[in-house]
Amino acid sequence: MTRKLFGTDGVRGRANTYPMTAELALRLGAAAGRYFRRDASPGHRVVIGKDTRLSGYMIETALTAGLTSTGMNVLLLGPVPTPAVGLLTTSMRADLGVMISASHNPAHDNGIKFFGPDGFKLSDEAEKEIEALVFSESQPAQAENIGRAKRIDDGRFRYVERVKGTFPQGLTLEGLRVVVDCANGAAYKAAPEVLWELGAEVIPLGVTPNGHNINDGVGSTKPQAAQALIRESGADVGICLDGDADRVAILDETGAIADGDQIMALFANRWAEEGRLMGRTLAATVMSNLGLERFLSERDIGLHRTPVGDRYVVEAMRRYGMNLGGEQSGHIVMTDYATTGDGLIAGLQFLAEMVRTGRRASELAHSFERVPQLLQNVRFSAGQTPLEVSDVKAAIAEAEARLAGSGRLLIRKSGTEPLIRVMAECEDEALLKRVVGDVVSAVEAAV
Repeated sequence: MTRKLFGTDGVRGRANTYPMTAELALRLGAAAGRYFRRDASPGHRVVIGKDTRLSGYMIETALTAGLTSTGMNVLLLGPVPTPAVGLLTTSMRADLGVMISASHNPAHDNGIKFFGPDGFKLSDEAEKEIEALVFSESQPAQAENIGRAKRIDDGRFRYVERVKGTFPQGLTLEGLRVVVDCANGAAYKAAPEVLWELGAEVIPLGVTPNGHNINDGVGSTKPQAAQALIRESGADVGICLDGDADRVAILDETGAIADGDQIMALFANRWAEEGRLMGRTLAATVMSNLGLERFLSERDIGLHRTPVGDRYVVEAMRRYGMNLGGEQSGHIVMTDYATTGDGLIAGLQFLAEMVRTGRRASELAHSFERVPQLLQNVRFSAGQTPLEVSDVKAAIAEAEARLAGSGRLLIRKSGTEPLIRVMAECEDEALLKRVVGDVVSAVEAAV
């Protein structure tokens, strides 16, 4: 069965436009309820969190209606980071966790992500089964078995305490001035609270959500405001989260950005030295820079590459017994602490390294020299299949031949947006620009 609804990170799209309509959310909730409620016994639970998008109210209500119609009892967390849903799904003994968020996308988009009872995102196979149920006849519960909905007021506080518990005992953030950019998103309260309670002088940014300004000029994909604030305030470091706080970008005291690859390099090296890196291997996607691969190889640390998407990273980590992985985009997964990427925990681990070593952020945030990498996106319309056009295939084959032995080319469809992503790496930057430009031109001509 070909999936129509689920991408690499749940169901996502423009709010009030298929598939992100109230009607589809209701059917999706009913399908998930049927999938996870395997018997008629009472007590089945689902926790639902969301970010700060205005459309979250609509989708939350529709999902709740669908889930309760199958007999599931719904616990509403309100605005919390995505990793909080994974945590609370297990701690509250729920059968299912749901996060309503489109992550780093603009406010007009939204999405629905599912977590199993173990707190991990669902497999492709589970998503396919739920999708099949969406398009089948509904089987609602009997009237006396309809589920209840209840708001949980302390979900954020439970998450905050868990996050603080990942910071090394005996260390404090006293004396550190930290800019934290919460993207007007799900961590707008939790992140400043955690940092302040651990002793940091907190300079907050992106903490005034209004339903429309999530990721708007702030957050991990728009770090310019945080960079300016670091320079103006003389801060020691910046932590930039995305809308649902499952990814992070670290900014040093000059405002320079360390992406996920640099953060993973720092953690992998430290954990390997301490004997903590399980399998002495890091899991990362095909997008991670060749410079990271070389850095790890020089230290006898393995790199296991996966398809793009943090859940594919987690699946590989679980399958092969690894405890550290992530994406260049800033999803850092540490299964010792969380079941999914957690930008705030990753930021805390970086701050702990600053405190432990006494080194500046700029000394820790740039572990290796990146191989020049160029990524360009081409938008396409529904129904178009540009990667199947013969001229595009020929352009890709020619680009691969020109890069043979000196770099690599990666072409893929985005799992969250209607985009073709064209990425290449090569020491020769002129060649890099030519091959990417040629492929992009071919794709543009086909759409």
